[in-house]
Amino acid sequence: MKLISWNVNGLRAVLRKNFLDYLAAESPDILCLQETKCTPGDVEPVWPAHYSAHWNSAVKKGYSGTAILTKHAPLKVTQGIGHDAHDNEGRVLTAEFGDFFLVNVYVPNSKRELTRLAYRQQWDQDFLRHLRKLEKKKPVVFCGDLNVAHTEIDLANPKANVKNHGFTPEERAGFSAFVEAGFVDTFREFEKGGGHYTWWSPMGTARARNIGWRLDYFLASTALRPRLTRAFIQPHVKGSDHCPVGIELGK
Repeated sequence: MKLISWNVNGLRAVLRKNFLDYLAAESPDILCLQETKCTPGDVEPVWPAHYSAHWNSAVKKGYSGTAILTKHAPLKVTQGIGHDAHDNEGRVLTAEFGDFFLVNVYVPNSKRELTRLAYRQQWDQDFLRHLRKLEKKKPVVFCGDLNVAHTEIDLANPKANVKNHGFTPEERAGFSAFVEAGFVDTFREFEKGGGHYTWWSPMGTARARNIGWRLDYFLASTALRPRLTRAFIQPHVKGSDHCPVGIELGK
């Protein structure tokens, strides 16, 4: 089973670029999208008929939002995490399948002046509580734009960014809490080195020079580690300031 996650930075925009060609070429079993910035009514259902689409759009128009395209009909799809303070921005979609939960997440940005850092810390705690609740029933895979580079090898210039949003000690601790709770950073199961990024500033030539950050992840319950056969990043795929990431699970 191939699962892919991509922050498209506007689904309508990427549909005018390479999205459908990418979908046809990769043919993932499940595709999780973040920052869709639209509602289902804003886009034509132009993807192949064998994909069903599930949405969680923000109350605010043109902002945030998540979606899941899947070949396999979920048993159930749930929006949000059941927390009123977090569930107006369309940031979480949970799809239940036979042997695992899939959680698609677009984690809040702490903002350049760290004006949302305290909120972000509360978010991380409440989101982990959501994951733990699910895991009591069956294993969990969660993926998306987590808006943090976890370790120094997860961004090109760590020393210059220690106090910047996306690399503060508080945000990194929030990620570490997922790992300490037993969730595996799937990419690091296969690749221990640096230089692998999923987001590049659209300003200048950052992407061409690979001056980037690894902000997009797949994490999985330890129980699913034996089924993990591959984890990958696709920096060659354009259309957004983020690139797709993915995993493959065996039976």
